[in-house]
Amino acid sequence: MFLKNLTDGYELSNGVKIPCIGFGTWQTPDGDVARESVKMAIAAGYRHIDTAAAYGNETSVGQGILESGIDRESLFVTSKLPNHSHGYDKTRAAFLKTLEDLKTDYVDLYLIHWPNPVAFRDCWEQANAESWKAIEEFYQAGQIRAIGVSNFMERHLEALDKTARVQPMVNQITLSPGLTQDALVRFCRERGIILEAYSPLGTGRVLSNPDMRAIAEKYGRSVAQICVRWSLQMGFLPLPKSTHESRIIENANVFDFELSVDDVQRIASLDCGGFVRDPDTVNL
Repeated sequence: MFLKNLTDGYELSNGVKIPCIGFGTWQTPDGDVARESVKMAIAAGYRHIDTAAAYGNETSVGQGILESGIDRESLFVTSKLPNHSHGYDKTRAAFLKTLEDLKTDYVDLYLIHWPNPVAFRDCWEQANAESWKAIEEFYQAGQIRAIGVSNFMERHLEALDKTARVQPMVNQITLSPGLTQDALVRFCRERGIILEAYSPLGTGRVLSNPDMRAIAEKYGRSVAQICVRWSLQMGFLPLPKSTHESRIIENANVFDFELSVDDVQRIASLDCGGFVRDPDTVNL
C-alpha cells in the first residue's frame, strides 16, 4: 500500500478511515505552545490530532482546533482515558470531561491509555473490563467513532477479550527504528488491530544514530523524515511531535520518496538504544 498524502490512510475494522500520520502532542506544554502547534499542524495539512487527558493539554489542543478554521468533521481527533479514572463510573466522567476540554461533542478515537496503572495494579483486569464497557456505550451512542487501547501487551488484550463486545481497533505503542515489537505487532495484526507508533523518532535518540544519518544522506532527507517514511512502509501509523513549524512541515513531507526493501529491513534491525516500558511495572 503506497500512501499518497496526509489525508490518505487506513481503514479500521469498523470501516472508519484514519489518516496515516497523526500529529502528536505528548510533552507539548499546555497553553500557547500547544494551541499554536496544533494550528501550525493543521495549516501544514495534518488532519489527525492525537492528545490525552494525561498530557494536560486537551483544553489548548481543543482551542487550537477551533482557531484553525477547519471544520471539525474534517479532522480525526484522538484522546485517552487517564490512569486514575479506570472503572465504569470514573471512565464515564473522564470521557465527558475530555469532550468538555476539547470543546467537541465527539472524538474520533478513544483509547485506554495504560492497561495496568499503579492505582489499579491489584484489579487491573476488572478495571479495564469496566472501563471498556463504558467506552463501548459511548461508541454505541455515537460519541466515539472508534475505540482502542494504548501500551497493551498480548496478555492485556487477551484479558480484555474475555468481556469485550467490541474488539479494540487500535493499539498505540512505542515503535521506532530498532524497536519493532514484532511479536506484539503480529498478534495485533492477526486480530485486525491497527498499530499506531508513538515516539516514532525514538524520543530524539534516533536522530543522532550514524547509520540513520547515512541513510538520510543517501535519500537526501532528514533523519526524522526517514523515521516517518519507514514507519509508514512498516504499516504503522506514526505520531510525530514537534512544536516548531519547520519541523512540523518536514515530518509530513514524506510522500514523494520510498525506501528500498533492504533499507526498511536495515532500519528495523538497528540498535538505537530504545526500550519498551513494562506496563505492569511502570510507575504511572
